[in-house]
Amino acid sequence: MTIYSNIIEKIKEYDRIIIHRHMRPDPDALGSQVGLQKLLQHNFPEKEVRVTGTDEPTLTWLARMDQVADEDYHGALVIVTDTANTARIDDARYGQGEFLIKIDHHPNDDVYGDLVWVDTAASSCSEMITDLAIQGNLQLNGESARLLYAGIVGDTGRFLFPSTSSKTFEIVARLYQEEVDFASLSRQMDTIDFKIAKLTGYVYDHLEVDELGAARLVLTRETLGQYEVTDAETSSIVGAPGRIESVQSWGIFVEQADGTYRVRLRSKHIPINDIAKRHDGGGHPLASGANSYSLIENEQIFQEIRQAVRDASK
Repeated sequence: MTIYSNIIEKIKEYDRIIIHRHMRPDPDALGSQVGLQKLLQHNFPEKEVRVTGTDEPTLTWLARMDQVADEDYHGALVIVTDTANTARIDDARYGQGEFLIKIDHHPNDDVYGDLVWVDTAASSCSEMITDLAIQGNLQLNGESARLLYAGIVGDTGRFLFPSTSSKTFEIVARLYQEEVDFASLSRQMDTIDFKIAKLTGYVYDHLEVDELGAARLVLTRETLGQYEVTDAETSSIVGAPGRIESVQSWGIFVEQADGTYRVRLRSKHIPINDIAKRHDGGGHPLASGANSYSLIENEQIFQEIRQAVRDASK
Protein backbone atom coordinates (compact mmCIF):
# COMPACT_ATOMS: atom_id res chain seq x y z
CA MET A 1 0.00 0.00 0.00
CA THR A 2 1.13 3.56 -0.66
CA ILE A 3 1.32 6.27 1.98
CA TYR A 4 -1.72 7.86 0.35
CA SER A 5 -3.84 4.72 0.72
CA ASN A 6 -2.55 4.14 4.25
CA ILE A 7 -3.68 7.61 5.30
CA ILE A 8 -7.05 7.35 3.52
CA GLU A 9 -7.74 3.94 5.06
CA LYS A 10 -6.93 5.26 8.52
CA ILE A 11 -9.24 8.24 7.97
CA LYS A 12 -12.05 5.87 6.96
CA GLU A 13 -11.68 4.00 10.27
CA TYR A 14 -12.60 6.97 12.47
CA ASP A 15 -15.84 8.86 12.98
CA ARG A 16 -14.13 11.80 14.70
CA ILE A 17 -10.99 13.50 13.38
CA ILE A 18 -9.16 16.43 15.00
CA ILE A 19 -6.55 18.34 13.02
CA HIS A 20 -3.70 20.35 14.58
CA ARG A 21 -0.92 22.55 13.11
CA HIS A 22 1.93 24.66 14.45
CA MET A 23 1.84 27.68 16.73
CA ARG A 24 1.83 31.16 15.17
CA PRO A 25 0.35 29.80 11.95
CA ASP A 26 1.25 31.06 8.50
CA PRO A 27 -0.93 30.52 5.39
CA ASP A 28 0.45 27.02 4.79
CA ALA A 29 -0.23 25.92 8.37
CA LEU A 30 -3.83 27.09 8.11
CA GLY A 31 -4.20 26.11 4.48
CA SER A 32 -3.11 22.52 5.06
CA GLN A 33 -4.99 22.16 8.36
CA VAL A 34 -8.33 23.67 7.39
CA GLY A 35 -7.96 22.68 3.73
CA LEU A 36 -7.73 19.07 4.90
CA GLN A 37 -10.76 19.59 7.13
CA LYS A 38 -12.87 20.93 4.25
CA LEU A 39 -11.63 18.15 1.99
CA LEU A 40 -12.66 15.46 4.49
CA GLN A 41 -15.98 17.10 5.30
CA HIS A 42 -16.80 17.18 1.59
CA ASN A 43 -15.88 13.54 0.99
CA PHE A 44 -17.01 12.08 4.32
CA PRO A 45 -20.01 14.19 5.43
CA GLU A 46 -20.91 11.62 8.06
CA LYS A 47 -17.65 12.23 9.95
CA GLU A 48 -17.01 14.88 12.58
CA VAL A 49 -13.88 16.80 11.55
CA ARG A 50 -12.60 19.67 13.70
CA VAL A 51 -9.58 21.98 13.69
CA THR A 52 -7.94 23.29 16.83
CA GLY A 53 -5.40 25.89 17.86
CA THR A 54 -5.22 29.59 18.60
CA ASP A 55 -6.76 31.90 16.02
CA GLU A 56 -4.19 34.12 14.31
CA PRO A 57 -5.72 37.64 14.17
CA THR A 58 -3.92 38.55 10.94
CA LEU A 59 -5.29 35.45 9.16
CA THR A 60 -8.86 35.10 10.42
CA TRP A 61 -9.99 36.15 6.93
CA LEU A 62 -8.53 32.84 5.76
CA ALA A 63 -9.75 30.48 8.49
CA ARG A 64 -10.89 30.22 12.11
CA MET A 65 -10.58 27.39 14.59
CA ASP A 66 -13.31 25.23 16.13
CA GLN A 67 -14.10 24.62 19.78
CA VAL A 68 -12.72 21.21 20.76
CA ALA A 69 -13.42 19.69 24.18
CA ASP A 70 -11.13 17.26 26.00
CA GLU A 71 -13.66 14.45 25.65
CA ASP A 72 -13.64 14.89 21.86
CA TYR A 73 -10.23 13.20 21.77
CA HIS A 74 -11.54 9.92 23.18
CA GLY A 75 -11.36 7.41 20.34
CA ALA A 76 -10.43 10.11 17.81
CA LEU A 77 -7.94 10.21 14.97
CA VAL A 78 -5.54 13.15 15.34
CA ILE A 79 -3.67 14.58 12.34
CA VAL A 80 -0.91 17.18 12.69
CA THR A 81 0.00 19.14 9.57
CA ASP A 82 2.99 21.35 8.74
CA THR A 83 4.71 20.89 12.11
CA ALA A 84 8.24 19.51 12.34
CA ASN A 85 8.52 19.04 16.11
CA THR A 86 6.15 18.39 18.97
CA ALA A 87 7.18 21.53 20.85
CA ARG A 88 5.59 23.66 18.12
CA ILE A 89 2.26 21.83 17.88
CA ASP A 90 -0.53 24.23 18.78
CA ASP A 91 -2.81 22.68 21.45
CA ALA A 92 -0.92 20.19 23.63
CA ARG A 93 -3.79 17.70 23.56
CA TYR A 94 -2.59 16.23 20.24
CA GLY A 95 -1.43 13.08 22.05
CA GLN A 96 -4.81 12.35 23.63
CA GLY A 97 -6.36 10.75 20.56
CA GLU A 98 -6.32 7.06 19.69
CA PHE A 99 -4.08 7.35 16.62
CA LEU A 100 -1.73 10.12 15.45
CA ILE A 101 -0.72 10.98 11.88
CA LYS A 102 2.04 13.45 11.02
CA ILE A 103 1.93 15.14 7.58
CA ASP A 104 4.78 17.58 6.99
CA HIS A 105 7.34 18.89 4.51
CA HIS A 106 10.03 20.00 6.97
CA PRO A 107 13.07 17.84 7.76
CA ASN A 108 11.93 14.98 9.99
CA ASP A 109 14.25 15.77 12.91
CA ASP A 110 11.56 15.06 15.51
CA VAL A 111 9.94 11.76 14.59
CA TYR A 112 6.49 11.51 16.16
CA GLY A 113 3.19 9.90 15.28
CA ASP A 114 1.89 6.39 14.61
CA LEU A 115 1.86 7.07 10.85
CA VAL A 116 4.31 9.56 9.37
CA TRP A 117 4.30 11.16 5.92
CA VAL A 118 7.15 13.62 5.44
CA ASP A 119 8.09 14.90 1.99
CA THR A 120 10.86 17.50 2.11
CA ALA A 121 10.70 17.86 -1.68
CA ALA A 122 7.20 19.31 -1.46
CA SER A 123 6.90 23.08 -1.67
CA SER A 124 4.37 23.14 1.15
CA CYS A 125 2.18 20.97 3.28
CA SER A 126 -0.79 22.29 1.30
CA GLU A 127 0.78 20.81 -1.83
CA MET A 128 0.96 17.47 -0.01
CA ILE A 129 -2.70 17.62 1.04
CA THR A 130 -3.75 18.38 -2.54
CA ASP A 131 -1.60 15.48 -3.72
CA LEU A 132 -3.30 13.26 -1.15
CA ALA A 133 -6.67 14.26 -2.60
CA ILE A 134 -5.57 13.51 -6.16
CA GLN A 135 -3.82 10.21 -5.39
CA GLY A 136 -6.55 9.13 -2.98
CA ASN A 137 -9.37 9.91 -5.44
CA LEU A 138 -10.94 12.45 -3.10
CA GLN A 139 -13.08 15.20 -4.58
CA LEU A 140 -11.78 18.74 -4.14
CA ASN A 141 -14.23 21.61 -3.82
CA GLY A 142 -14.09 25.39 -3.72
CA GLU A 143 -13.59 25.62 0.05
CA SER A 144 -10.66 23.20 0.16
CA ALA A 145 -9.10 24.57 -3.06
CA ARG A 146 -9.13 28.14 -1.73
CA LEU A 147 -7.30 27.18 1.44
CA LEU A 148 -4.81 24.84 -0.20
CA TYR A 149 -3.95 27.40 -2.88
CA ALA A 150 -3.35 30.05 -0.21
CA GLY A 151 -1.02 27.66 1.60
CA ILE A 152 0.99 26.92 -1.54
CA VAL A 153 1.25 30.58 -2.49
CA GLY A 154 2.35 31.47 1.04
CA ASP A 155 5.10 28.86 1.36
CA THR A 156 6.48 29.33 -2.15
CA GLY A 157 6.63 33.12 -1.81
CA ARG A 158 4.26 33.38 -4.78
CA PHE A 159 6.26 30.71 -6.62
CA LEU A 160 9.59 32.52 -6.18
CA PHE A 161 11.28 30.07 -3.78
CA PRO A 162 13.47 27.17 -4.98
CA SER A 163 11.07 24.67 -3.44
CA THR A 164 8.63 25.45 -6.27
CA SER A 165 8.71 22.53 -8.74
CA SER A 166 6.91 21.37 -11.86
CA LYS A 167 4.74 19.26 -9.56
CA THR A 168 3.78 22.40 -7.66
CA PHE A 169 2.36 23.90 -10.85
CA GLU A 170 0.60 20.64 -11.71
CA ILE A 171 -1.02 20.71 -8.28
CA VAL A 172 -2.04 24.35 -8.67
CA ALA A 173 -3.46 23.62 -12.12
CA ARG A 174 -5.72 21.02 -10.51
CA LEU A 175 -6.86 23.51 -7.85
CA TYR A 176 -7.67 26.02 -10.59
CA GLN A 177 -10.37 23.65 -11.85
CA GLU A 178 -12.46 24.53 -8.79
CA GLU A 179 -14.74 27.56 -8.58
CA VAL A 180 -12.58 29.97 -6.61
CA ASP A 181 -11.82 33.63 -7.28
CA PHE A 182 -8.06 33.04 -7.24
CA ALA A 183 -7.31 36.60 -8.40
CA SER A 184 -9.12 38.10 -5.42
CA LEU A 185 -7.47 35.62 -3.08
CA SER A 186 -4.03 36.54 -4.41
CA ARG A 187 -4.79 40.24 -4.01
CA GLN A 188 -5.91 39.62 -0.42
CA MET A 189 -2.65 37.82 0.33
CA ASP A 190 -0.64 40.64 -1.22
CA THR A 191 -2.50 43.41 0.64
CA ILE A 192 -0.80 45.02 3.63
CA ASP A 193 -1.95 47.54 6.21
CA PHE A 194 -0.56 51.07 5.94
CA LYS A 195 1.37 50.60 9.20
CA ILE A 196 3.13 47.57 7.68
CA ALA A 197 4.04 49.67 4.66
CA LYS A 198 5.60 52.23 7.00
CA LEU A 199 7.42 49.47 8.90
CA THR A 200 8.81 48.24 5.58
CA GLY A 201 10.36 51.67 5.12
CA TYR A 202 11.93 51.27 8.56
CA VAL A 203 13.39 47.93 7.46
CA TYR A 204 15.18 49.48 4.49
CA ASP A 205 16.35 52.46 6.53
CA HIS A 206 17.83 50.37 9.36
CA LEU A 207 18.90 47.11 7.73
CA GLU A 208 22.57 46.33 8.42
CA VAL A 209 24.30 44.62 5.47
CA ASP A 210 27.94 43.50 5.45
CA GLU A 211 30.27 43.42 2.46
CA LEU A 212 29.30 39.84 1.46
CA GLY A 213 25.53 40.23 1.81
CA ALA A 214 24.82 39.01 5.35
CA ALA A 215 22.13 41.24 6.86
CA ARG A 216 20.22 41.79 10.07
CA LEU A 217 17.50 43.94 11.56
CA VAL A 218 16.46 44.23 15.19
CA LEU A 219 12.88 45.21 16.00
CA THR A 220 12.65 46.27 19.63
CA ARG A 221 9.48 46.49 21.68
CA GLU A 222 9.80 50.24 21.41
CA THR A 223 9.86 50.08 17.62
CA LEU A 224 6.89 47.71 17.53
CA GLY A 225 4.99 50.14 19.72
CA GLN A 226 5.96 53.09 17.59
CA TYR A 227 4.55 51.44 14.47
CA GLU A 228 1.67 49.82 16.38
CA VAL A 229 2.45 46.33 15.08
CA THR A 230 2.38 42.97 16.82
CA ASP A 231 5.00 40.26 16.66
CA ALA A 232 2.76 38.26 14.33
CA GLU A 233 2.32 41.21 11.98
CA THR A 234 6.10 41.52 11.51
CA SER A 235 5.96 38.33 9.42
CA SER A 236 4.84 40.57 6.55
CA ILE A 237 8.24 42.26 6.33
CA VAL A 238 10.51 39.21 6.69
CA GLY A 239 10.98 38.87 2.94
CA ALA A 240 11.73 42.56 2.38
CA PRO A 241 15.55 42.32 2.68
CA GLY A 242 15.58 39.65 -0.02
CA ARG A 243 14.48 42.19 -2.60
CA ILE A 244 17.86 43.92 -2.26
CA GLU A 245 20.27 42.54 -4.85
CA SER A 246 23.33 42.47 -2.58
CA VAL A 247 21.59 40.69 0.33
CA GLN A 248 22.22 36.93 0.44
CA SER A 249 21.11 35.77 3.92
CA TRP A 250 19.48 37.65 6.75
CA GLY A 251 17.98 37.53 10.21
CA ILE A 252 15.09 39.54 11.65
CA PHE A 253 15.32 39.75 15.46
CA VAL A 254 11.97 40.60 17.06
CA GLU A 255 12.05 41.42 20.77
CA GLN A 256 9.42 39.63 22.85
CA ALA A 257 7.63 40.89 25.95
CA ASP A 258 9.97 38.91 28.23
CA GLY A 259 13.11 40.38 26.66
CA THR A 260 13.97 37.36 24.51
CA TYR A 261 14.01 37.49 20.70
CA ARG A 262 12.14 35.60 18.04
CA VAL A 263 14.55 35.20 15.13
CA ARG A 264 13.36 34.76 11.57
CA LEU A 265 16.12 33.50 9.28
CA ARG A 266 15.95 33.68 5.49
CA SER A 267 18.38 33.09 2.64
CA LYS A 268 18.38 33.16 -1.15
CA HIS A 269 20.72 30.22 -1.76
CA ILE A 270 22.80 29.46 1.36
CA PRO A 271 21.26 26.99 3.88
CA ILE A 272 20.65 28.55 7.30
CA ASN A 273 18.53 25.90 9.04
CA ASP A 274 21.55 24.50 10.91
CA ILE A 275 21.98 27.93 12.49
CA ALA A 276 18.36 27.78 13.60
CA LYS A 277 18.83 24.30 15.09
CA ARG A 278 21.75 25.55 17.18
CA HIS A 279 19.51 28.23 18.64
CA ASP A 280 16.35 26.43 19.76
CA GLY A 281 14.72 26.39 16.33
CA GLY A 282 14.61 24.76 12.94
CA GLY A 283 12.85 24.80 9.61
CA HIS A 284 13.70 24.72 5.93
CA PRO A 285 17.20 25.23 4.50
CA LEU A 286 16.31 28.72 3.26
CA ALA A 287 13.54 29.69 5.69
CA SER A 288 13.86 28.92 9.40
CA GLY A 289 13.07 30.27 12.82
CA ALA A 290 15.08 30.39 16.03
CA ASN A 291 15.02 31.85 19.51
CA SER A 292 17.59 34.09 21.17
CA TYR A 293 17.76 34.71 24.88
CA SER A 294 20.13 37.68 25.00
CA LEU A 295 21.80 40.41 22.99
CA ILE A 296 24.95 38.29 23.10
CA GLU A 297 23.13 35.41 21.43
CA ASN A 298 21.71 37.84 18.84
CA GLU A 299 25.27 38.77 17.93
CA GLN A 300 26.33 35.13 17.86
CA ILE A 301 23.54 34.25 15.44
CA PHE A 302 24.46 37.13 13.14
CA GLN A 303 28.10 36.09 13.16
CA GLU A 304 27.04 32.57 12.20
CA ILE A 305 25.04 34.01 9.30
CA ARG A 306 28.11 35.98 8.24
CA GLN A 307 30.26 32.86 8.45
CA ALA A 308 27.82 30.87 6.33
CA VAL A 309 27.85 33.57 3.66
CA ARG A 310 31.63 33.83 3.87
CA ASP A 311 32.07 30.08 3.46
CA ALA A 312 29.71 30.01 0.48
CA SER A 313 31.64 32.79 -1.25
CA LYS A 314 34.94 30.88 -1.23
